[in-house]
Amino acid sequence: MNLGISFAPLAPAYIVWAAVAVACALSLLLVLARTRAGVVRAIALALFVLALANPSITREDRDPLTSVATVVVDKSPSQEFGDRLQQTEAVRAALAERLGRIPGLEVRFVEAGQADGETDGTRLFTALTSALSDVPPDRVAGAILITDGRVHDVPGEAAALGFAAPVHALITGHKDERDRRVVLVTAPRFAIVGQTQTITFRVEDQDAPATPAQVTVRRDGDVIESRNVRAGAPVSVSVPIPHAGANIVEIEASPLDGELTTVNNRAVVSIDGVRDKLRVLLVSGEPHAGERTWRNLLKSDASVDLVHFTILRPPEKQDGTPINELSLIAFPTRELFQQKINEFQLIIFDRYARQGVLPIIYFDNIARYVRQGGAVLVAAGPDYASPTSIWRTPLDVILPAEPSGRTSDGAFHARLTELGKRHPVTRGLEGADADPPHWSRWFRLVDSRASKGTTVMQGPENKPLLLLSREGDGRVALLLSDHIWLWARGYEGGGPHIDLLRRLSHWLMKEPDLEEEALRLIVRGRDLTVQRQTMFDTVAEVTLTTPSGKTRKVTLAPAEPGVWRATIEANELGLWRASDGTLNALANVGPANPREFTEVTSTTEVLAPLANATGGGVVRAESGSGVHLPRIVAMRSSDTYHGDDWLGLRTREASVVRGIGVLPVFAGLIGLLLLLGSVAAVWTREGR
Repeated sequence: MNLGISFAPLAPAYIVWAAVAVACALSLLLVLARTRAGVVRAIALALFVLALANPSITREDRDPLTSVATVVVDKSPSQEFGDRLQQTEAVRAALAERLGRIPGLEVRFVEAGQADGETDGTRLFTALTSALSDVPPDRVAGAILITDGRVHDVPGEAAALGFAAPVHALITGHKDERDRRVVLVTAPRFAIVGQTQTITFRVEDQDAPATPAQVTVRRDGDVIESRNVRAGAPVSVSVPIPHAGANIVEIEASPLDGELTTVNNRAVVSIDGVRDKLRVLLVSGEPHAGERTWRNLLKSDASVDLVHFTILRPPEKQDGTPINELSLIAFPTRELFQQKINEFQLIIFDRYARQGVLPIIYFDNIARYVRQGGAVLVAAGPDYASPTSIWRTPLDVILPAEPSGRTSDGAFHARLTELGKRHPVTRGLEGADADPPHWSRWFRLVDSRASKGTTVMQGPENKPLLLLSREGDGRVALLLSDHIWLWARGYEGGGPHIDLLRRLSHWLMKEPDLEEEALRLIVRGRDLTVQRQTMFDTVAEVTLTTPSGKTRKVTLAPAEPGVWRATIEANELGLWRASDGTLNALANVGPANPREFTEVTSTTEVLAPLANATGGGVVRAESGSGVHLPRIVAMRSSDTYHGDDWLGLRTREASVVRGIGVLPVFAGLIGLLLLLGSVAAVWTREGR
């Protein structure tokens, strides 16, 4: 119970203070004048002024509140190294028993730092703030952290904690831990496809003498270099960038004898490959209605550098016009098909027939160009069925279909084959699901016999219409109709010519997203999707490896024709790997090199400045026979809350008011008696 006095003036404050001043002046005059009953009169004036202030005697009934101590238990992935988990649980149990002995102390245990696929690093103070969000600062007795010391959200100053109480840390792990890690010095983010980028790194050995390390460099899972390096010295490595999109480079160092973990022996760099200009050579055998379709498509793509030639006057044309009067340029055959052929990523022959423009030897160069990684697209018309067909050249060994010499002239709808429904070039084309497809008819098809490759579109009587083939390191596509321009012109509603031709050209130029057989890892927020693109009817199980090295089997389910998927929760940050025994895939969830695994040896140095600023201590929990826990004592306010073998918590005197009693002094009978008594005392004294 607490007693006190409160005032509720019966007049405004300035009137009360004026009355005090008048009473003091009169009392002083009465005393100095030595008048009879001067002191009594002064007392009477004081009582009247006090009555104007209306004092009350208050009584508060209070219940004491417990002090709150929070224990934050580090459950981050780095706590799984060595015997840290066992140490953590032993310290937690001993701490719970000792804190339970302190009267008037409420203990809250909070687990923090669990891998969730979103948070980068160990954030124990975020969890501490959340746990104390409903506790007033004057009730906080302190905080104790059970951790390996690698905390990534330590406040810069004690005032940022929001309470004035000690912060202690009990450090798990061992003092003499050894570890090797790869540290990136410079890591580019972008590169031009076909060029190389330089990555600089160094190998660091912690608490161990520097020794040579074997370093292996991989790109997209394939080894590109292996060398011995000296620990502590910067090393540069040149990495070729072969394709657009993410090129994931891993730099892995050999293990160090007796090291804590090999998780951080690897550093990852994701370099986005950007294509410079895709050079495409378009050769039209003659002007025709569909020629502009190809030109418009390729010119609309900002990433394509188009070189277009149309044969307007073949050599056999003899009309007597002098050469010097022709406004035409000679076809630079030698320059294009011998000297600079390897500068093109794609060569398109649009209704091209042997007209004596290209010598046979140049067709040999084209076939060789394809086998060495180039690409050829033949958009055929009646020329392909003629005696001067391009098939009747050395290109016959790479073309996937042999012409019969006939064309089918009649209306038909182009349709996807069963394989075409699975192939990335044609899968999901708008209108393909209907029967007949929701696109316009074509009116000409070159009859041919498919000899190799994959037929993805067909015409009447299941005749091949679009064939895709691989030759050596290159690719070939054959379109056996010249009526795709009807789709572009909107005839009968048109068709998906832009999607089809763009996918076709990018597949020929080896766009990774259009590979027929591919394994991919797709990250969307906290969801990790394993996707398998295939032309087969079944797929194998996929082995998924987490950044911390754990593995699990994932069974994929069919999602759409040619695509199988499975989605799991990505609960770890870093590089994930997937493999089905044949194909491999890599993907980063969050940062490529999580802070959690950057430094993994236990330390007291990270938390020591903050603990010292709050009067707390940082001690190791290890001992020769297991763990050792200092004594926990309750203390009043102090500057230091730790000693050689003890840690202190600040006890608080917080309370909550349960009831209030108020007794007005000058209200009712008591006030009346006091005032009348003072008047009577003055009268009595003067009457003597």
